[in-house]
Amino acid sequence: MSELSWNDSIRQFLKEAESAAPTPGGGSISALAAALGAAMTSMTANLSQGEKFAHIHEQITEVIRSMESLTTRCEELMAADIRSFEQYMTALKLPKGTDEEKRYRTHSLQTAVIAAIEIPMRLLEVCRDGLSHACRIAETSNKNVISDLGIGAILFEAAAQSALLTVDINLASLKDLDAKQSYEAKTAAIIREIAQIKEQTLLIVRSRIAN
Repeated sequence: MSELSWNDSIRQFLKEAESAAPTPGGGSISALAAALGAAMTSMTANLSQGEKFAHIHEQITEVIRSMESLTTRCEELMAADIRSFEQYMTALKLPKGTDEEKRYRTHSLQTAVIAAIEIPMRLLEVCRDGLSHACRIAETSNKNVISDLGIGAILFEAAAQSALLTVDINLASLKDLDAKQSYEAKTAAIIREIAQIKEQTLLIVRSRIAN
């Protein structure tokens, strides 16, 4: 099982991602994309400090603090994604010779599927929160790096769309139909919210670039 963290080099991460090993897979890549979105948002905030930006100091400080927290969350979710895949593979290998073994294997597989759904769902929430912070400083942050803030918004949205695919493929294996409908409704609501915030952020970013 891969044990990647932010301490590994980009080259090492890419090498493991492109290999035939199943992890890091799409879930881990989604977490990395979200962390890059947080990095771009944080960079914009860090370059929006000083006398010229004194009137938004508290807001900027909050954004920087929040991006640090979200980056940590992304790293935790990347590790959790890798562990959940391992959990699923372990369940898949369980014996199924007797009825009791079959019941235990089915239960273990469904438990693993739920974990594989809930981890990318938490990443969706991280992306929504990150985008909300980016949007809040889109009007007032340093215009010289406003394109970087827009790139951060795009990365958050890309990470969210990627996480959604991970949710969807695992929902197909979930046997509890009530739980499945609940997950589908929740992810649809978050994705709509994310799309609206991203569009609003990019509208402001493009307006400030043009003027």
